[in-house]
Amino acid sequence: MTATQPVQTRTSIVRVVGASLVGTTVEWYDFFLYGVAASVVFGDLFFPKGEQLTGTLLSFATFAVGFFARPIGGVVFGHFGDRLGRKQLLVLSLLMMGLATFAIGLLPTYAQVGALAPVLLTVLRLIQGFALGGEWGGAVLIVSEHGDPARRGFWASWPQAGAPAGQLIANGVLAGLAAFQSDTDFNRWGWRIPFLLSAVLVLVGLWVRLRIEESPVFQEARAKQEPADKLPILEVITRYPREVLTAMGARMAENVSYYIFTIVIATYAKEHLGMGKSFALNAVLIGAAVHFFAIPLWGALSDRIGRRPVYLIGAVGVGVWGFVFIALVDTRNFGLATLAVTIGLVLHGAMYGPQASFFTELFGTRVRYSGVSIGYQLASIIAGGLAPFIAVALLKAYGSGYAIAVYIAVCAVISIVAVTSYSETHRRDLTTL
Repeated sequence: MTATQPVQTRTSIVRVVGASLVGTTVEWYDFFLYGVAASVVFGDLFFPKGEQLTGTLLSFATFAVGFFARPIGGVVFGHFGDRLGRKQLLVLSLLMMGLATFAIGLLPTYAQVGALAPVLLTVLRLIQGFALGGEWGGAVLIVSEHGDPARRGFWASWPQAGAPAGQLIANGVLAGLAAFQSDTDFNRWGWRIPFLLSAVLVLVGLWVRLRIEESPVFQEARAKQEPADKLPILEVITRYPREVLTAMGARMAENVSYYIFTIVIATYAKEHLGMGKSFALNAVLIGAAVHFFAIPLWGALSDRIGRRPVYLIGAVGVGVWGFVFIALVDTRNFGLATLAVTIGLVLHGAMYGPQASFFTELFGTRVRYSGVSIGYQLASIIAGGLAPFIAVALLKAYGSGYAIAVYIAVCAVISIVAVTSYSETHRRDLTTL
């Protein structure tokens, strides 16, 4: 820590981490709730009746739309986050996400308003994607730029844990409804409840976030430097093209494997294996609980041995595990399917845990919000947004889950190349970048 960097007490860093974790949990709850609903009910409710997998593909197409909005959100939020600070933009992103999710719970279905239903669904999904595009960068930066640099990987991994926490709540609510409701009641009105509940979660998230302070690293840089001559996005493109490509490549295996292990499995189990909704939902529920604790452990390990070794454990691991995952789920045995999801998510955590600190360490302070957001969110279009669509299309074309496993393996190779081609970053001082 430099002599000029403010010293953060343990209470201060814990408060900042808590605020980021609560906020990211709410936002990921909203985002993943849509993904799970797209896999089990939206195809029937918001699109014309037809062949089952075709309806699901159309539903996943609207899921992908949210990812196309994320880079735009990353650019806009990154621009103002680099100019005005991290905190204000985090509050705005949470409000936008919460309102869009609540509105989804009020939407009329295709049977009620025809083609207007998927149009409204798509618009609200775009707002969700735009908000999440700005959320991630601010959440990880405000933690990374606080506290002890020697434990940056550990502290910065906690906002990442908001993803499985949000997944846990979303799947938990849906699994509970599926267990106590008939399919008819769930499809008619029960699916709306989790979306409407997001209003309560957003109020809690806002209360916590409004109580934290701005990043000390940002405040120091702002006090010492004149505003950038270029727009932050232009400076990122001209000064950090390699870093953006590194972040994008690193995300391929992480993003694709996550959505297959947690979202696609619901469609795979229901449509390909003929299992009920609860089979996949409950398996992911258990896996997400383990995932939540695995992420900060991997982040802490990256403080000791570096970001690259830990990240590579995850990339190689999911590339191999994808084949085992399909074999175990194909048994139709709940215990083996749960094992498949859990180990897959633990290996995913080896990438997701150090990812926040790794990407933070790639960019300078005055364009860091823009840099991490662009690198992270551009990859989301290819890796995350299209992953469920590509996976279901492969399943439809080949009639086998192993085609999906090959897809994961190819993405793992891309991530391995991206991470090994860049130098280790965990000793970098953020105040000098």
